[in-house]
Amino acid sequence: MDNEKLYRVISHSGAWNLVLGIIVLVTGVVSGVLMIVNGARLLKQKYQITF
Repeated sequence: MDNEKLYRVISHSGAWNLVLGIIVLVTGVVSGVLMIVNGARLLKQKYQITF
């Protein structure tokens, strides 16, 4: 009985770790792409700055 309970807990924990890892990966990629796009846009508009 205890082994079955332990097996279920470990399998659920592994599944949640996999899901959270995928979410963190996607969030990191999306934020990286947004930072690159915003940086490129800022560099493109830098000629408008006058001192």
